[in-house]
Amino acid sequence: MQLFIGGACAGKRDAVAARFPTAKWRRLDTDKPFSDSQQALVADTPLVINGVLEWLGASLEHDDNDALRQQWQSDIAALCQRAEALNAPLIIIANEVGRGIVPMQPEQRRLRDLNGWFVQDATAQAEQVWYVRHGLVMPLK
Repeated sequence: MQLFIGGACAGKRDAVAARFPTAKWRRLDTDKPFSDSQQALVADTPLVINGVLEWLGASLEHDDNDALRQQWQSDIAALCQRAEALNAPLIIIANEVGRGIVPMQPEQRRLRDLNGWFVQDATAQAEQVWYVRHGLVMPLK
């Protein structure tokens, strides 16, 4: 798996599209679990998953951060295994939201925490991690 992370309008989508022109794109559905992404995998076809921040926003109604994390850690691992079995490169695009102003609203601070944990967990599973800023792509891992 590869993870592309960067701020809003940093050029993440363009960078991924240039590297994976034949990729199938899937935006996470806020009403469905991350594990549903397995259905979008096609043999020998890269799969790009985006919409992570919006998907995490739908999780704010659940109070148990640890349970959420355990679930998506398991889902990411299973998705990576399935993608490898199908020889389908997996790419996740995530937003960097930890460098801005800390919001006053508790739910917005929690969303940033969830996003940070998701990115850490995705990074742990990723073979490569790229940071995109101003259209420049820098390898982190």
